[in-house]
Amino acid sequence: MALTRVRFVAGRAGQWKIDEVRVIRGETLSDASRLSHGEEPALPSTEGGNWVLEGVRSSEKYTERGERDELTKVQPDLGRPTSLRGALIPICKRPSWWALAQDERRALFEDRSHHIKIGSKYLPAIARRLYHARELGGPFDFLTWFEFAPENAGAFDELVGRLRETEEWRYVDREVEIRVRR
Repeated sequence: MALTRVRFVAGRAGQWKIDEVRVIRGETLSDASRLSHGEEPALPSTEGGNWVLEGVRSSEKYTERGERDELTKVQPDLGRPTSLRGALIPICKRPSWWALAQDERRALFEDRSHHIKIGSKYLPAIARRLYHARELGGPFDFLTWFEFAPENAGAFDELVGRLRETEEWRYVDREVEIRVRR
């Protein structure tokens, strides 16, 4: 899969209104009232941004073929007209996570924490896309973008709550949750 860049820009302009910024772990991000985002070739301008986060959509590094095939069947596209709520959750993992071998990270991610299995239970109500950011040298390793209808906000809360209870989340050093609406 070719790499596709994404950019999130928070400031005074953007298609999403920022309702709340929750610091889960670590430092917060600068205040802003709006959030814009887009993938290549429609990257938003960084002009006037209070903060900018960039990542890439690439291969799914921790997903096995069968899991990917199943997710593809039920994973909805982003941008559904009914998805009037969203959340951006940037995450930075501890150095001890990155010191693990790929197979050890995979075992923590799915075999013990059941990340994919948990997330699959909330499809297709909650659309999501993972972007990798570690290789770009920014403050976060992953940027996860979620979209959902207002009536699925409770399901989204349940989803992130369940994931934060897993063994994998012990390796999270910094996490900020930005809730948005359009």
